[in-house]
Amino acid sequence: MKKSETTKRKRINAAKDLRAPEYYTNRELSWMRFDQRILGLAEREDIPLFERLKFLSIVSSNLDEFVMVRVGSLVDMIHEDVKTRDIAGMTANEQLSAVTDEIHELVAKQYRVYNKELLPLLEENGLTIVGDYDDLTADEKRFAVQYFENTVYPVLTPLAIDPSHPFPLIKNHAINIGVIIKKGTEEEQYATVQVPSVLSRVVVLPAGKRVIFLEEIILHNLSRLFEGYTIVTASVYRITRNGDVSIDEDDTSDLLHEIEESIRQRQRGETLRLEKASGMDKRLLSFLTERLGVEKSEAYDINGPLDLTVCMKLYSLPGFDDLKAGKFIPQPAPEFMSEESEETDIFECIRKGDILLHHPYQSFDPIVEFIKRAATDPDVLAIKQTLYRVSGNSPIIAALARAAENGKQVTVLVELKARFDEEHNIVWARMLEKAGCHVIYGLMGLKTHSKITLVVRMEDDGIRRYIHLGTGNYNDATAKIYTDIGMLTCREAIGEDATAVFNMLSGYSEPDRWNALSVAPYWLKDRMLYLIEREAENAKAGKKSGIMAKMNSLSDPDIIEALYKASNAGVKIDLIVRGICCLKVGIEGVSENISVRSIVGNFLEHARIFCFNNDDKPEVYCGSADWMPRNLDRRVEIVFPVTESALKERLIGILETQLKDNVGAYELTADSRDYVRVSRGRGKRISSQEAFVEAAKQMAEAEKEEDKGGRRRFKPVNAR
Repeated sequence: MKKSETTKRKRINAAKDLRAPEYYTNRELSWMRFDQRILGLAEREDIPLFERLKFLSIVSSNLDEFVMVRVGSLVDMIHEDVKTRDIAGMTANEQLSAVTDEIHELVAKQYRVYNKELLPLLEENGLTIVGDYDDLTADEKRFAVQYFENTVYPVLTPLAIDPSHPFPLIKNHAINIGVIIKKGTEEEQYATVQVPSVLSRVVVLPAGKRVIFLEEIILHNLSRLFEGYTIVTASVYRITRNGDVSIDEDDTSDLLHEIEESIRQRQRGETLRLEKASGMDKRLLSFLTERLGVEKSEAYDINGPLDLTVCMKLYSLPGFDDLKAGKFIPQPAPEFMSEESEETDIFECIRKGDILLHHPYQSFDPIVEFIKRAATDPDVLAIKQTLYRVSGNSPIIAALARAAENGKQVTVLVELKARFDEEHNIVWARMLEKAGCHVIYGLMGLKTHSKITLVVRMEDDGIRRYIHLGTGNYNDATAKIYTDIGMLTCREAIGEDATAVFNMLSGYSEPDRWNALSVAPYWLKDRMLYLIEREAENAKAGKKSGIMAKMNSLSDPDIIEALYKASNAGVKIDLIVRGICCLKVGIEGVSENISVRSIVGNFLEHARIFCFNNDDKPEVYCGSADWMPRNLDRRVEIVFPVTESALKERLIGILETQLKDNVGAYELTADSRDYVRVSRGRGKRISSQEAFVEAAKQMAEAEKEEDKGGRRRFKPVNAR
């Protein structure tokens, strides 16, 4: 960079307040943009029809959680009269107003896509969704009546609402039917019926290619529930409650009991949203809004089936595989492939060198096997692990319990505060305790979000520590659809740090230094700021510089300010941010050297990878933390270095491939109000997710060829 340009940048930077609100985007509105990108996948004609249904379902699921947590948090702030402005200068009231408008627009667009695009295409391709009971054939109506009488009617419970029957507790996200009934000349009365979640909402009609939703069958057989009464009107509704339940950890002696109580509170949280079928009778609507305490802006008129997460049920219907993406089978990692007659010694494999796994392209099985083998290996003395979210029938939980029963020292931190997984985690925690594991229920005031396993083994030359570190949860189910990075190592420096981490989690130890790991909340943020600032200093000194970073969300103001300063110093910064991004691009003297892209596809982008050029001596890190205040300041997180040259090159290749993606990539525009889909133009089609699928296959095939011929026929490719 020329000296005059450097001087000009310094002058521009000095004149700007890099914390000025106009340089930041509100995090809630940024999240809404992410949901819009997913909805965009439901609109794309180049995506298989049933995959489009799946993306429509994902939008609805995301929106449910967004209203429960983020809208709930804003409502709480308003109730508490919080005057603080956010990073973009907005008050809680301003945020809630803007977000509410965005949600109404998003919901309207969802149903346009469902009604105008997907329903006709589904019918063209052999699946008819009967939206109105009256459109059933005579045979189908007979079937529906019989199904109602034999299966549905015995499960239903009509609830009258009158002076002797107070308004009942309406379950969060359940489908309900509000009813006005009348008997002779008596006054009209109100009642409600919950559509039972224990029955499938999608009812397949006898022809097999026609379906109807359960609530439609119930609606047209309501008279069986109110014998002697006339049904004046009936309509479907659904509510979303505030799920942002806070726990006063400073004032509790039993965290487990406190969290169980918070789960019960969530079921009674304030109603934040009322979804109602279009055309609901005004009297019924008025009654529901009054009893539920819902404002006009919180009521959503739905032109179609409520709760489009039901699209995932449609996706699961048999007989439509040709309308879905091809099934993907995660590939084995070459490091664990051996002759069929040989049994892989996972500990020996790790001793040969660090092993990097790229999920779901490569199988999660080695991680499960690592813990299973440790549980039965007579030389293993101890297993220590953090668990944030696990699958419903977790083989990892089973292996940990078996290890304790085998007499090994097993310590497990089960994070009870993992939102919406609290109940599952309480069950797992009690099961592990019963098996003899030492269970830690998280830390006071912090969530433990780090992904780490430590296995201590006695070997011929003494104690050796084997460690797994990852960017994703120890969940064998989500590992098939979330993209994550994991590393297995037995490096002594990392082993010492891993021991220090667990001592910190289980006791009162606070290390004054770390050999290799960067740990939040006390050390990680400073490390990230140092690495960003080092790139800025290199750029100023005329040395090579650059930052490539991939994460789920970016909202920390200190990190963003450091990136702005680095950009102004001339550092080229390429960010791959899946969801929330509060940083703005293209601002002269602030962020003109920063690009932000988001990749959405068949797999959920979840890996965190950070690469710093360091004057052409790149340093690469992976970890569990996004660049958000909650991750850096209020959670226990771990970011780990990847030091082996081949593994670093592979990670850099992953980042470079995603920066070339022109299939699933969206770029943040200079005005930072929206993302635009990256144009392929006349260039080669590049899908990073497809490239990684192919790379994993080639790596596995290369290993098979080497096994057959005694030498490698070609080198495993990195995805570039």
